[in-house]
Amino acid sequence: MGDSYSPELCPRFHRASELIGRRWTGAIIYVLLKRRCRFATLRDAIPAITDRMLSERLQELEEEGIVVRTVVPDVPVRVEYDLTKKGRALTSAMDAIAAWAEKWIPAASVPISDPPPRGAGARSGGRPRAKSARPKHTTRPLAR
Repeated sequence: MGDSYSPELCPRFHRASELIGRRWTGAIIYVLLKRRCRFATLRDAIPAITDRMLSERLQELEEEGIVVRTVVPDVPVRVEYDLTKKGRALTSAMDAIAAWAEKWIPAASVPISDPPPRGAGARSGGRPRAKSARPKHTTRPLAR
């Protein structure tokens, strides 16, 4: 009982788990481990992610050097996302998480959700946009 040892959290581990553990980040990395993708392909592969959230997460991962964004100068211009060497180094960690999930997460407890509708309001999570209190713009001649 005289043992007063208190475990310390490794700052690098903490930083890595906070980065990779953010909502949607693991799913993005998981999909990109399979192949490079365009934005719409990623969005369609990850149920319920919004365009805004996908864009934010991709930008964060790019800033961290985990994802590379490549503009392909075709007509129309294509933008593709792929993992860098640093991102691909997460393969064994992602495989370990997948194996753990297969063993410990019952299939019945995993909700299968459809992606939000891709139409009006889809960018804000599939909900219709609230009506603006501002009057709609009308074109009238200016008073002189």
